[in-house]
Amino acid sequence: MAGRGTTDGAPCAALVALLCFALTPATRRPDAQQVTPTTPRPSLRMSEVQFIVEGGQRLGGSIRPAGNKNAALPIVAAALLTDQPVQLLNVPRIRDIETLVELIRTTGALCEWTGPNALRIHAHTVEAADLDPQMCKRIRASILLAAPLLARCGTVTLSPPGGDVIGRRRLDTHFHVLQALGAEYELGERFRFTTTGLVGADVFLDEPSVTATENALVAAVAAKGRTTLRNAASEPHVQDLARFLVALGARIEGIGSNVYTVEGGLPLGGATHQIGPDHIEVGSFIGLAAVTRSNIRIEQAGVEHLRSILLGFERLGIHCEIDGDDLVVPAEQSRVIQSDLGGHVPKLEDQPWPAFPADVMSIAIVTATQCHGMILMHEKMFESRLYFTDKLVGMGARIVLCDPHRAIVSGPTQLRGGTVESPDIRAGMAMLLAALCADGTSVINNAQQIERGYERIEERLGALGARIRRVELSERPV
Repeated sequence: MAGRGTTDGAPCAALVALLCFALTPATRRPDAQQVTPTTPRPSLRMSEVQFIVEGGQRLGGSIRPAGNKNAALPIVAAALLTDQPVQLLNVPRIRDIETLVELIRTTGALCEWTGPNALRIHAHTVEAADLDPQMCKRIRASILLAAPLLARCGTVTLSPPGGDVIGRRRLDTHFHVLQALGAEYELGERFRFTTTGLVGADVFLDEPSVTATENALVAAVAAKGRTTLRNAASEPHVQDLARFLVALGARIEGIGSNVYTVEGGLPLGGATHQIGPDHIEVGSFIGLAAVTRSNIRIEQAGVEHLRSILLGFERLGIHCEIDGDDLVVPAEQSRVIQSDLGGHVPKLEDQPWPAFPADVMSIAIVTATQCHGMILMHEKMFESRLYFTDKLVGMGARIVLCDPHRAIVSGPTQLRGGTVESPDIRAGMAMLLAALCADGTSVINNAQQIERGYERIEERLGALGARIRRVELSERPV
């Protein structure tokens, strides 16, 4: 299609020619900071966190990924579907999970931590109370409460969810799926869903949205009759949710594919379920080892879900070794970006699973700044995610932001320490990696954004030799 040529193709000849003078730190516009999106500021208060990072340190040792944040959130929400006790293990103790736990408690469900990463939920009775709008605005995962509360109470009122500012994140698919399964909704400043009973249906999702698929699976389990979900998401965290629902007593076929068949309306019991490892965190640790030129073993990495991530890093000249369920990233790497056939500029792009994940793109961009060669990074899914590259340019990276979806990276460059701000979870982690390989000391403000997705990250990286000091500043609205 003619209208798609500007985003799907390789960089045009004229754009590549501009690299002769554009790929220098001096190309940063004085007003470039103005185009960077700001973090939303709902009225709830939370402490602001600052990371002070001493760069240039070689790291080493072993690290284990936390439980998958994007699996834990829908599973915690789905625990409301049953009136029997649920025990969840390997739950990451991060800000987004804590916020969701607070929301669940407002429904009358018992939700308590029984260990450092163990959570017990017992929704014996659930009230259809309006969910706190300020807490809903803190996390995008609040939308995941729609299906279980509809199933248990027949009604739920939600405020628009919050989360990262990485571009428009449409909710239409959630509404279409729930409506197809027998719900009605009213839109205003808040969303109100009602149903007299969910009923199975054959549903085609207009996009393979992860959270919409998760809401659809939970609703389908509660609905009477058979539901078929087509063009559904199949990411590891969606698979983990489906296996949790099966543990409760649900009958689901097609786990791991894009078509799910659910026999709904079956009685549900309790279960003990362990959250799987976070493959996005594994990707972050691969980038960490690559940019700091360190030998790092990633234990219990869930290697069955890493094919596309490993392929993407191979394109950057970063090779990993699989040792059982561990992943080893050697310190010695070629770090040479692999050109396409004919010597053309290569492209690394994200796509729905099982392709390269969008949440690893920010990490890959920082990694590319430390590799030899040039590559086009194509972020297809979120139009504001690449704006953080301006901060990397300020640290000395040679990056041209072609448009909101594409950036050309030329490396390697020695990054310099500086004062930056974390705009969202993944860009924040990417900035932390940049600071760890930079020359000098860096200050990362708004680091609580990183803590929304990475548990005790300064402690865990400190065990590898990283020098990160966490400073908790005075509370402020966010």
